[in-house]
Amino acid sequence: MSIRRIVCGISGGVDSAVSAHILKRKGYDVVGLFMRNWDVRNEKGRCLSDEDREDAAFVCKHLKIPLYEVDFVKQYWNEVFSEMIRDYQNGITPNPDILCNRHVKFDHFVKYATSKLGGHAIATGHYARTSVGYNLDHIDVQKGVSLLCAADKEKDQTFFLSQIQQWALQHTIFPLGNLTKRKVKEIAASAGMEKLAFKKESMGICFIGSRNFQDFIEEYIEPTEGNFIDIESGRIVGTHKGTHYWTLGQRCNLAGLAAAYFVAQINADTQDIHVAAGTDHPALFSQTFVTGPMHWIKQDLLYTPPEEKFDAMFRFQHKHPLIGCSCKLREDRGYDVTLARPMRAVTPGQYSVFYSEDTCLGSARILSLGPSLHQLGFNTRVMFPLELA
Repeated sequence: MSIRRIVCGISGGVDSAVSAHILKRKGYDVVGLFMRNWDVRNEKGRCLSDEDREDAAFVCKHLKIPLYEVDFVKQYWNEVFSEMIRDYQNGITPNPDILCNRHVKFDHFVKYATSKLGGHAIATGHYARTSVGYNLDHIDVQKGVSLLCAADKEKDQTFFLSQIQQWALQHTIFPLGNLTKRKVKEIAASAGMEKLAFKKESMGICFIGSRNFQDFIEEYIEPTEGNFIDIESGRIVGTHKGTHYWTLGQRCNLAGLAAAYFVAQINADTQDIHVAAGTDHPALFSQTFVTGPMHWIKQDLLYTPPEEKFDAMFRFQHKHPLIGCSCKLREDRGYDVTLARPMRAVTPGQYSVFYSEDTCLGSARILSLGPSLHQLGFNTRVMFPLELA
């Protein structure tokens, strides 16, 4: 089948606008689809998604393409938001962006675009590439499609795409994969969409908006008082309103103490949070952890599942540099992961994303940590890269 009609996700931002522009210039039959996942109101009581909807309408009118709208608020609530709240209640730190991409943008969105709008494929403004590019009608089903890092390494978003399924990737085009952000803004300006080129980028979690996270989470989880406990002395050094406000490595502003304390361990059952003095305390560093089952982007890669052992590059935060790791399959289909060096604040609930050169292999959720350097008897401060501070 020849790929002709492409449904492009239009968010109201510059990236999706330029994606649609590029597709139209290439001669595709482009349809815009605005997706509503959450209604966040600003300080004036106006729904922020309505503002984005207006910009999406501007883009499609300017490009002379139709714009449709779909409401995935229910799906987002059930498959992303509720899971996030449950994780916080259990004392672990989720990544709703990865869940949103897996369950909403690259599942419900793709199905809607192909079944309701007659799309042969979808396109988004993500900074990523695939091994087939625009050639979706020449995919070798046996080999599948690989997810590749974007040319602009600073903007690369494969980390957030590491849980999407192969069938969805086979229906997806990333028009910005070979462009830099600077070039995207230049294209927008030259195409008559200057106002989007200078529009402030949305950062952080969509449903929080500009609100303080602690104020937001109080709407869904009741405060539960607990203690901050010095990990060395066992002494209570402060109190808090619940483990759901905190994540590993986070600084605690404890009144009356000379040293700065950071979260080293969280126990949601007892509401105890063990803290360590200093950002380079060995209690904040570990070199091993356990994951759940691996989600492989492409199942016939070098690491054909179930691979008992493999080496790869790893990160668990979008901006962190990649480091080497070795992974060994467990009986429960998860993996024991050993890093090339100790790392600060590896966090249960986050995703361990694996790479081989420019290829994103997939990811697995971090379930638990091995012993910290402090537990292993290391008492000296740890030197680590400034970008990880």
